[in-house]
Amino acid sequence: MIEQKELNRMAQELETLLAEKFGARKGPLAKRFRRAGRRLPSGMQARADEVLKALEQVGHPKLMRMIDPDHLRRRYDELRAHLRSIDPADRRKGFALGALGGLAFNILL
Repeated sequence: MIEQKELNRMAQELETLLAEKFGARKGPLAKRFRRAGRRLPSGMQARADEVLKALEQVGHPKLMRMIDPDHLRRRYDELRAHLRSIDPADRRKGFALGALGGLAFNILL
């Protein structure tokens, strides 16, 4: 069985990573993941949903027993590794280059 302290630590680290990488600094963890939205791949969104579901269940003693700690830790580690690999500066450069490329294409056309 996973402890509430460990889940709170996981949630805190995910909140920090979302604030650094996507600028989602306000609100609960679920709201921060919604703000990241489609910038996260669908697989990572599914992992985030599993972690959020576990955080909801942690307040209820009988539901907390249903959480598979090993599965949850794997999902959390995968999500954390993906968030750590994101480079915000590279994302901004890619967005600017994409916009300029589209503009250049329209001018040439």
